[in-house]
Amino acid sequence: MASDPPSDRGATDDERWLVIDERRWRRTDPALPDDLADRLRSHLGRARSAVRTAKRAGEDDAVSDARRRVGLAKHGLGERGPRWWDDEVAARVHRAEEALAELDALAPPRADDSLDVNT
Repeated sequence: MASDPPSDRGATDDERWLVIDERRWRRTDPALPDDLADRLRSHLGRARSAVRTAKRAGEDDAVSDARRRVGLAKHGLGERGPRWWDDEVAARVHRAEEALAELDALAPPRADDSLDVNT
């Protein structure tokens, strides 16, 4: 099993940023284990869907709660919050695991034990 690099401080701008329509977006932390990143992305999709649903229903508290979940998922993925390339890999993975645990408590995965919470 290959060990993680100590950090990604040497990451290039292409590895750190995604440019869409001349707007720069921070990429997901590439050091996150695939299963962890997949679960966070699944929560992100569910939370974005919950924002849309709550907005249509005019439920301001539900919109706020869903937006909090979006923020937690994006922080866990490294797309918001501290720049992932400034921290050691272990700290970044720990931050992602904490975000996932909080998201699982707020919006548990499916009852059939599937890790895919979007389908």
